[in-house]
Amino acid sequence: MVSFDPPQVYGIIGQPLGHSLSPMVHTTGFKSLGLDAVLVPWPLGPEKLPLFFEAFRLLNFQGACVTLPYKEAVLPFLDEISDLARALGAVNLIYRQDGRRDGLICGDNTDVLGFLAPLKDRGLSPDTRVLLLGAGGAARAAAMALKKLGLKDLTVCAPSDRRPTELARAFGLKAAPWDRRGEIPCELVVNATPLGLKGRAEDETPYAWFAGRPGLAYDLVYTPRTTRFLAEALAAGWETIDGLAMFLGQAEAQFLTWTGRPLPPEAGRKAAEALEPASPACQDMTGLI
Repeated sequence: MVSFDPPQVYGIIGQPLGHSLSPMVHTTGFKSLGLDAVLVPWPLGPEKLPLFFEAFRLLNFQGACVTLPYKEAVLPFLDEISDLARALGAVNLIYRQDGRRDGLICGDNTDVLGFLAPLKDRGLSPDTRVLLLGAGGAARAAAMALKKLGLKDLTVCAPSDRRPTELARAFGLKAAPWDRRGEIPCELVVNATPLGLKGRAEDETPYAWFAGRPGLAYDLVYTPRTTRFLAEALAAGWETIDGLAMFLGQAEAQFLTWTGRPLPPEAGRKAAEALEPASPACQDMTGLI
């Protein structure tokens, strides 16, 4: 009898997914290493999450990336959750225990590592004042990462005033109303909202008070690579970090969990080529991996 090992199937769940580079990046990585595997997009509505996990178990899918708006919603469907993901209350990585096709379904979070990657050489002072925009899963990862860097003066605000209060309480931050964000003194502004995302809120920006002082603007949105938020920061003379930096950092950690091997550089180059050219002032992260 001829044996046949089917390809390993990975995916990404979220809504919308048209902007995501994960299928291209991870599939390029698999093929570069000669692995018989593919990562495909699985766009689904929230009512389909239970069915998704039934299919995941039944069809022995090997893993998945998790993006907006499901980083918190997937938690009840997992067999095991890492301490980091539990502390964040958010998962962006699903994998099979011990890499077995029938292993337990586990959840982890690589966003903290991804967020920190482009900040390591920035030489931020512990006294750097930070304004964190957003209070979802990505914002929680950013808050934990900024705390790990030793930053002490962090203020969070988001369109919903309830969630920033919860995030502030969990990580020892200050919370401010969304309509007061332009009044908060800061040298680092982090956009962890979907504002600026291609196909969703591309013409919008969460912040427009850059003039009159230097600073660093960090956008977690990576499509488009130069968002309105970053373009206006650049015009005001601020340094910027685009969202491709965090994306590649967290993607490498995901790939390493699934395969035990680093993500090949070719995958990072493909991601950079797929986006429109970034402003020269934006950090070039094609060499990150």
